[in-house]
Formats: sequence, structure tokens, C-alpha cells
Amino acid sequence: MKVFRLSTNMAPASVVKVLKLGQKLNEGKTKQIFELVDEPGHVLVQSKDQITAGNAVRKDQMEGKAAIANRTTSCVFKLLQEAGIKTAFVRQQSETAFVAAHCEMIPIEWVCRRVATGSFLKRNPGVKEGYRFSPLKLEMFFKDDANNDPQWSEEQLLETKFSLAGLNVGRCEVDIMNRSTVAIFEVLERAWATQNCTLVDMKIEFGVNVRTKEIVLADVIDNDSWRLWPAGDRSQQKDKQVYRDLKEVTPEAMQMVKKNFEWVSERVKLLLEPKACGRVVVLMGSTSDLAHCEKIRKACGSYGIHCVLRVTSAHKGPDETLHIKAEYEGDGVPTVFVAVAGRSNGLGPVMSGNTAYPVINCPPITPDWGAQDIWSSLRMPSGLGCSTVLSPDAAAQFAAQIFGLSDHLVWSKLRASMLNTWVSLKQADKKLQACSL
Repeated sequence: MKVFRLSTNMAPASVVKVLKLGQKLNEGKTKQIFELVDEPGHVLVQSKDQITAGNAVRKDQMEGKAAIANRTTSCVFKLLQEAGIKTAFVRQQSETAFVAAHCEMIPIEWVCRRVATGSFLKRNPGVKEGYRFSPLKLEMFFKDDANNDPQWSEEQLLETKFSLAGLNVGRCEVDIMNRSTVAIFEVLERAWATQNCTLVDMKIEFGVNVRTKEIVLADVIDNDSWRLWPAGDRSQQKDKQVYRDLKEVTPEAMQMVKKNFEWVSERVKLLLEPKACGRVVVLMGSTSDLAHCEKIRKACGSYGIHCVLRVTSAHKGPDETLHIKAEYEGDGVPTVFVAVAGRSNGLGPVMSGNTAYPVINCPPITPDWGAQDIWSSLRMPSGLGCSTVLSPDAAAQFAAQIFGLSDHLVWSKLRASMLNTWVSLKQADKKLQACSL
């Protein structure tokens, strides 16, 4: 049994964390994976100071690469997890290692492309570099170093009938990995756009969590995993392609490569920071609507959006309603107003007619007069643009979609929610079909 001692900047200097390592489960070109004796179902992923290209035809030591790669991977996985994407990542353990759920890896590299470059051009003569894929171009490659990772079709993957950690990889699982790859790319693409950086393409891998039997994003996502072009300019590329393109490996050239990797690891931390800070202000006609409004506030919280509840009546106190409106218009914070008023909804129309901020009607419908009351939220005078949403969750989602236009973190939560809903339906259908057979 090995003992892994840590005394790093991840904890106070006086704290020494001791991890008991079990057997080495795997060793690749750039990392080692160990069992964790005291954390069943988890592994330690230890990065190396090695950089390779062309299936290790070229390989060199790059001092500090392990720490740089681990920093990058940890930030990327935190971003994806906070969005709601299921990953194997558990925590960053040290400068050069992280803890992950133990997975049996599916031996496929999923490649997602926004811009045509690299090997795609060689395999598709006639396509010019820079061709933009909309929708994204998805490819898969079987991990086989001896045969240079050949490209596979979905049919080849299905016919191989992989069975990993008790899960048979069939049509449902392949479709989930397809959808997940696209969603993961789009979340990271949107995040990198905040740094004026184009995510050109990316490769990822999935594994089956040995405890939950779920397919999750696994392995690593670091500067070996993608192409990044600042300002969309290939000549400014910051990824491993710079190393691949070296005609001669010299100390000066390796220093330039390391500098690029450090640039990425510093920038990737910024992806976790919101670019805008918005809020939802819910105006209710009376406290009898509080339960309805609390549902809106809770749903806003799931998107990371601050939500404020206020009580005001546009019928009984229009001056106070407009005073509250002015209070939130005056501090420069992007705001969406949600009007919650039963019976005759005066709040929504009055707010919409007096503010340039978005206004959403979310009236609490009652079984007695609800069919009549709803018209006060639907039939607006000309010049008013408030929308009407009946569900509190949907009102919060609509507000999140507005903020998501300028906040990539909110947008990523919306995108992950779409993916997870689709996956749930796919799995429910698979389960139902299995019961019917």
C-alpha cells in the first residue's frame, strides 16, 4: 500500500492530508490513476510533467505541466458541475492531483468541432480551414494507439456491444453521449467567448460510474483536450497544437509552450466568474400570494439568480408601486420584474407601461374565477410588452433565459437542464421498453 502525503496550498500549511493509495489502476501518457483505500468507489488522478503528440511519437518533460493541467481540469469540471453536467470529478486534492469517482472508461474519444482544422481537413479534402460547423460536427475515435485511434461510426460502436461496470452500452447510451458531448462543448464555448477566445474543437471521454452505473463525463479536460484561438485567430493559438507544430524541440520552444499552457490555466479560472449580476424582483399584490412567490424565488435560486420579494398594489397604491420600480431602476443592476396579482392584474400592465425593464406576469390562478381573471394578464393596451407565464418555475426560467443572454453561468445551467431533461426521458423510455418485452 502506498501513502500519498499532501501539504499544499489547498489547505493550511499545518495540515498534512494522508491518502492511502491502493493499486495503480491505470497509467497513461500524462497521468496515473490509483485506488483510494479509505474512499471506496473513488480514485486519485495524478498528472505527470509529460507532454506528448502523435500517440507519444513525440514526448518531452515539461516542468510544472502536471500542476498546470490539474488546475485547468479542476476548473473546467467545477464549471460543468455547477451548471448541472454529471461528471466523475469530486475535488481537487493537491496541485497535481484530483479525486474522482471510479469509472470504467468507454474506450472512445468524442470529438466536437465548431471550426474545420487539423485532421478533419486531411480526412475531408476540399474543405477549407475555418469552415464553420452549424450545427456542431460530432465524430468518434476508438482508443487504439497501435492503430492511431481510428475513426468509428455509431454502427461500429453499437456492434461492439461494450459492457462496462454492469452497463451494456447500446443505442440509449450512445445517444446520451452524443447529446452530452454537444452540450458540454456549447457550455465551454460560451464560457470561453467571455474571454474573447474561440473554442475550435474539443475531445472528451465518458466512463461508467462503478457505483451508480451512470454514464458520466470522465478522464480530464485540459489544454491537451482542445484548440483555443484567442480572437478567433489561429496564429494566436494557445493549446497543445503549438507543441505539435514545433519543427525542433528546444528549451526556448518548450518555454513558449509552457507559457501558453499557463495562460490557459489562468484564464480558465475566470470562466467561473459571472460576467453580469442580475436579479428578479417579484411584486405581489398581497401576502396571500406569498407561497406562489416563494416558488419563484426558489426556482431563481437554482439558476444562481438573486430574487427579492415585495408587496405592492398598483390599484390601491400606484404611487408606491412606481416608487419601488424606481428604487430598482436606479442602482444599475439588471432587473427582471415579475408581477404576481390575482383577480384583476394591475401590477403587470402598470409596471410594463412605466419601465423599459422586462416584466413577466405570473398570476396565481384560482379554480373559481381563474378563467376570467387571466384575461387581465393577457389582454394588454397597445405599447405594453409584458409576457404571461402561469407556472412559478417557468417564470423563473424565463427570467433566467433573459439573464443568460449576458451571463454564461446562468446560460450553462439552462443548457444543462435541457440536457438532463432529455436524458431522463431517454432513460424512462428505455426502462419502459424493457418492461414491455
